[in-house]
Amino acid sequence: MLSLAEIWPPYGLTITEGDLVLSIVTDDDIPGLVDLALSGIHAPDQMPFATAWTLDDPGRLPANNLRFYSSIRANFTPEKFTLQFAVRVAGELVGSQGISTEDFAVTRTGETGSWLAQRYQSQGIGTRMRRAVCAFAFDGLGAAEMTSGAFLDNPASLAVSRKVGYRPNGVTRMKRRQGEVAPHQRLLLTPETFVRGAPITIEGLPPLLAFVGLRGADDTPPEQRM
Repeated sequence: MLSLAEIWPPYGLTITEGDLVLSIVTDDDIPGLVDLALSGIHAPDQMPFATAWTLDDPGRLPANNLRFYSSIRANFTPEKFTLQFAVRVAGELVGSQGISTEDFAVTRTGETGSWLAQRYQSQGIGTRMRRAVCAFAFDGLGAAEMTSGAFLDNPASLAVSRKVGYRPNGVTRMKRRQGEVAPHQRLLLTPETFVRGAPITIEGLPPLLAFVGLRGADDTPPEQRM
């Protein structure tokens, strides 16, 4: 019988940096991620997300989160996919980090997005997980650039981006909460500006690359096998 990771190669992907581990969200992770979201991600008067999902009624947020994570797998194709990671520090679930991309084989561009439960913020975790996932994107996937963004009234996220090496890439007006528009800073990261953290290790890379059409499962140069 095939394992779940053999059926769905993203499930075999793990990025490790010291005691920081990023693994693709599975159904087993969802209850913990829902619990973290319900515990609070930001102050009530703030909204760091373009989609204001944290404003969902607490009675509806769990099922809506399940729908979101399920849609990632259901809509995953080589042409358009999201890698959504559960983030753990010393074995403890703290939040989620994602990369979304379209036509990656041509554009070599992806967008990063993340969240941390409020009780784990301001401890350097956000910077570590962003550096880890960007190192994976550049070294593992062969990205040419990574993008991100944050509202101008979200200095914590913008500070993380600066530490990682993102550069400003224009400001747009974006809908936030219902009837509200807010200035949104676009950000761009390249291998030349990337400020690396500690080295990462990647498990399950060759099957993932084959799954998304970047190269065959067995033609990765030996020195790059992880």
